[in-house]
Amino acid sequence: MKLGLLTAPFPETPLDGIADWASLSGFEALEIACWPKSSGPTRRYAGTSHIDVASITASQGKAIVSKLKKKGLEVSALGYYPNPLHPDKAHRKAVIEHLKKVIAGAGRMGVGLVNTFCGGDASQNVEANWQEARKVWPDIIAFARDNGVRLAFENCPMIFSYDEWPGGHNIAYSPYVWRRIIEEWKGEVGMNYDPSHLVWQMIDQGRFIREFGPHMFHVHAKDLMIDRDGLYERGIMSVGIGWQIPRMPGLGEVDWNGFFSGLYRVGYDGPVIIEHEDRRFEGSDAAVKRGFLLARDVLRPFVK
Repeated sequence: MKLGLLTAPFPETPLDGIADWASLSGFEALEIACWPKSSGPTRRYAGTSHIDVASITASQGKAIVSKLKKKGLEVSALGYYPNPLHPDKAHRKAVIEHLKKVIAGAGRMGVGLVNTFCGGDASQNVEANWQEARKVWPDIIAFARDNGVRLAFENCPMIFSYDEWPGGHNIAYSPYVWRRIIEEWKGEVGMNYDPSHLVWQMIDQGRFIREFGPHMFHVHAKDLMIDRDGLYERGIMSVGIGWQIPRMPGLGEVDWNGFFSGLYRVGYDGPVIIEHEDRRFEGSDAAVKRGFLLARDVLRPFVK
């Protein structure tokens, strides 16, 4: 295993600067955020662009990978997490076009994995969204295949605010959907596993890893705390809004002993990438780095 971080919380820092700090801080891998270069508001931890995939050449891409390797860092994946099943067709078209640029860029760099979301229309049920996914994704998957790249969907429901309620913006979050994904796109689409999303869904982590571990292409390390007062006030019908609190690993309710024990038992030996969404460690570069260092120290004993 190798311990690393997702670069998204450093939107103003060039990739070289992140790499220098990460290497000196004992990290071994980077998942590089590749949103389109744009201005204006974005959702939290989205919109960061550390590689301009729209214009990168093969030689430029290989040079980036080589430079990172000399610093002791591998590229675990390129990351872009939009909603390819968005109900607004213009928005959907735009994000799929950029996703294909990320895929092509990964292929030119020799990076074999792109992390993303399956997507979802929050106003539709899972079954309707699944039928739409079967129409939308085959073309993207074929494009990835042609570029020598595999895809990993994160198991995040994308329900944090009322514009995502009640159905969420990503249907690839539960076992019965994941069985369909694995059966439909054998070996070409896998999971980017994030244990925090199991906590508030009350999905058993050990069982989940035992069933889906062989299909995990990539792993995120993020924790989650349940605000019991918020849960009392809102109840489970609020689907996590107001009581699921993302935290740095070690500060929430994920069983990290069970997490690593499960991964080792199913033979996962890939990157473990810290995803930072903890508001307690925001507001400055120093605060963000402090959060990553705290997570590093919690996880490092398990990553060998």
